[in-house]
Amino acid sequence: MHSLFARLSVALFVLVAGVGGGFFLIEQWSTRQYYEELTQRLNAPIAMYVTDQAQLIKNGTVNKAEMARLAQQAMVINPTVEVYLLDKTGRIVDHGLPPDTVQLTKVDMIPVHALIDGSQRMPIRGLDPRNPTRTKVFSTHPIVSDGQLQGYLYVILGGRKYDELASQIRGTYVGTVSFSAIIALVTSAFIAGLLVFGLLTRRLTRLSDAVKKFSDSNFAPQASAAINALHSDDGRGNNRDEIHHLTAAVKAMANKIAELFDGLKETDRLRRELISNVSHDLRTPLASMLGYVDTLLLKNDQLSSAERQHYLDIVRNHTRRLESLIGDLFELSMLEADGVHLSMEFFPLTELLQDVCQGFELEAAQRNISIKLVPSPATSMVYADIALVQRVLENLLRNALN
Repeated sequence: MHSLFARLSVALFVLVAGVGGGFFLIEQWSTRQYYEELTQRLNAPIAMYVTDQAQLIKNGTVNKAEMARLAQQAMVINPTVEVYLLDKTGRIVDHGLPPDTVQLTKVDMIPVHALIDGSQRMPIRGLDPRNPTRTKVFSTHPIVSDGQLQGYLYVILGGRKYDELASQIRGTYVGTVSFSAIIALVTSAFIAGLLVFGLLTRRLTRLSDAVKKFSDSNFAPQASAAINALHSDDGRGNNRDEIHHLTAAVKAMANKIAELFDGLKETDRLRRELISNVSHDLRTPLASMLGYVDTLLLKNDQLSSAERQHYLDIVRNHTRRLESLIGDLFELSMLEADGVHLSMEFFPLTELLQDVCQGFELEAAQRNISIKLVPSPATSMVYADIALVQRVLENLLRNALN
């Protein structure tokens, strides 16, 4: 259930099952609607034919004998019908059924008038006197005597006998075939959906596996080859979908991570090399300083003032050298920690070179070295941090003199 394919499969199953169930219910409802409309249209004249056989109500008096005969005759011809005699208000005044089976004494007349007037579309349902909770299609016709409305004949087209037969047929061949066909369609749609989801998620699954392998390898540059080997499309270059863009982005990210790892390794190598060189550079002046200091301590009384001053000058020079090296290390650490804030400005580089060279003229003269500046018009104005540029130039000249 953790994979995208599994979640899509569950969602598809719920969707297909819901659609299948809804289709089954709609099919059952539409079939019932079709049957009821067809039944009502075919049997609409039944009430009229029955009322034409005899005068069932005259001057408010019910002809019970004729009513019983006609109701029995109608139910023999069509066992599913149930015949009721209504007065003008819808009260049931007679019927051809056992007395204890009829639960209503009056029916709603709105559907009766709607069927007679034809003001509503069929099927039109009315109350079933034997089952007040249900409505059924019916046939009706007014009973007139001497031009006066006496009541209505109300014929239920699908009484209790029909309900019993319908419940029996529901579990037979037709119902089973209908249900089986819907199950087959739903199953086929589900399997087809699984195949489609499998094809759509295949590239995404491969990408996920490659990224996981890259992560498990601690982002080793060698493991990025598995990501670079992925196809971002379907192999023909014509599937520029979201997975294509995601694969391209992951490839770029993996290559960038590999470059960063290579850069970190190279930086670490250079740092180790720098530490080794600096350690050697620090050890040399320290050893020399220690030697001259020991000489001063042990032979101080035997040394002349000139020799003592000479030794102290040597110690001072080595101390300045150490100070310069320590300053370089501190500046390097500041640069690596992004602790240096640049103060950018335009300034004449030639003037800065002249100032730096003048500062080293005395030291260069002591070493019999001549410093000559050849200015270039192309470097007259530059945009940089003047203090850091001066530091670079001083280090270059100092290293050259040493």
